[in-house]
Amino acid sequence: MTLSQSPEASVLVIGAANIDLIGVLDENLHTHTSNPAHIRFSFGGVARNVAENLSRLGQPVRLITAVGDDQFGAQLLNQVTGAGVNTNDVICSTRYSTGSYIGVINRAGELQMALDDMHVIREITSQYLRDRYALFKDASLLFVDANLPKKTLRTAISLAKRAKIPIVADPTTTLLTHRFIPYLKDFYLLTPNIHEAAIFCDQVIDPTDPEQALEAGKFLVSKGVQIVIITLAEFGVCYATSETSGFIPAIRTEILDPTGGGDALSAAVVFALFNDIPIDDAVRLGVSAASLTLKHRGAVLPDLSLEKLYDHLSI
Repeated sequence: MTLSQSPEASVLVIGAANIDLIGVLDENLHTHTSNPAHIRFSFGGVARNVAENLSRLGQPVRLITAVGDDQFGAQLLNQVTGAGVNTNDVICSTRYSTGSYIGVINRAGELQMALDDMHVIREITSQYLRDRYALFKDASLLFVDANLPKKTLRTAISLAKRAKIPIVADPTTTLLTHRFIPYLKDFYLLTPNIHEAAIFCDQVIDPTDPEQALEAGKFLVSKGVQIVIITLAEFGVCYATSETSGFIPAIRTEILDPTGGGDALSAAVVFALFNDIPIDDAVRLGVSAASLTLKHRGAVLPDLSLEKLYDHLSI
């Protein structure tokens, strides 16, 4: 289940990049009025987060996303380029503003509600990707998130299959999960949370029951996914392949910011598989990456490293 690659080959990451505005409530949420909170600003977006995490771990990465021709877009590009990500093919739109995400978090670190404006992602068209087929041929792997328009997603998957590179997919949100259903057989690695997994399986899954999550993972493997990793928030992570399956409890963590934990897990697992680490240990490293990220105010840990992941691994 490990991945093969040449040292020069980049992971091609396609999907969302945006500005995160996160408010952590001082007290319980009250509707129809202003709520006291601690508010922070950072860079986010599933694809952007995964790209930065991979780069900080030492993996070459090329990012295709879209930002607005505005101050936030310029800041985002400067930041992710500074983290070592190749952004030569990022689209700078004059029609849409840079994507944004507003999250409201309670004192327990749980998401209460969120808003997002991802209209700029429409700029990534099927033709734009077809014109860059060479990037697929030169890549070691494709990572996609479900923010992509349906036609663009279909093209990305088709080009990856034509280039014979594995595909890693993150459903992003329950509202977008259905976009991946036609492509399950094409995915090397799929990383849904328990609610997204329930949509794939078309059944109710108890988020506190790892056995039900394991069965969901095995079901998705039966549909053609090679590796399935299902996150259960504070209850841990389940994973399944055609050869093995397992459950890893979450590392006890004080959650300062719930954004980015799943993206860190995905990146750490991919990096581990590239380095011939068995899937069982790769998932443990992913759990370590998620835990470290949840303790950080921001979507990506700026000093992420494989050594840091092993140091934090206590399960």
